[in-house]
Amino acid sequence: MNPRSVSPFNLPARPLLMILSGTSGAGKDAILNRMKELNCSFAHITTVTTRPRRDNEKDNVDYQFTSTEKFHEMIKHDELLEWAKVYGNFYGVPRQPVKQALDNGQDVIIKVDVQGAATIKKAAPQAIFIFLMPPSIEDLILRLKQRRTESVPDLELRIKTAEAEMKLLQLFDYVVVNRHNEIDRAATDIMAIITAEKCRVTTREITL
Repeated sequence: MNPRSVSPFNLPARPLLMILSGTSGAGKDAILNRMKELNCSFAHITTVTTRPRRDNEKDNVDYQFTSTEKFHEMIKHDELLEWAKVYGNFYGVPRQPVKQALDNGQDVIIKVDVQGAATIKKAAPQAIFIFLMPPSIEDLILRLKQRRTESVPDLELRIKTAEAEMKLLQLFDYVVVNRHNEIDRAATDIMAIITAEKCRVTTREITL
């Protein structure tokens, strides 16, 4: 079709697939929750994991907690858009909820680690890749220590991994800094990215 023959008043509205990634402790969950509070409309796809549930977490809200056996069954039946073993546990994004939301015209946000983002980029290069990061590595270390959810060896591993992940910014389209006590600023930065993408003349077409 000749693009000049398409009326600007009849441009197709395609849903967006957004990949929110970043270092451990950057505040991805807090940002997503704040975006919901600010009435940003999107489907949040809950990651499946074999990691034990923490006391403050809810099944099918924070994660879909499952057994290693069931996770391997999902891999076998190609039910995951991406999966990886991170810090000794399996994490994966279920394919069907993503496809269903996009088919229904909903914008979708998937929260994954950097390794998962790299895998999704191969499967869906037209997705929007956003890297959330703290203002400094010192700030990140403080955040990880304050949440007290890791042992000392695990904490050291997460810090080392975060330093390596921050060197992979070239994989992403946007970077958003989550500064201390400025969660609204980070949330609205991501919402501004969504608005800008909605205004693109050439829209992104997602094929899964």
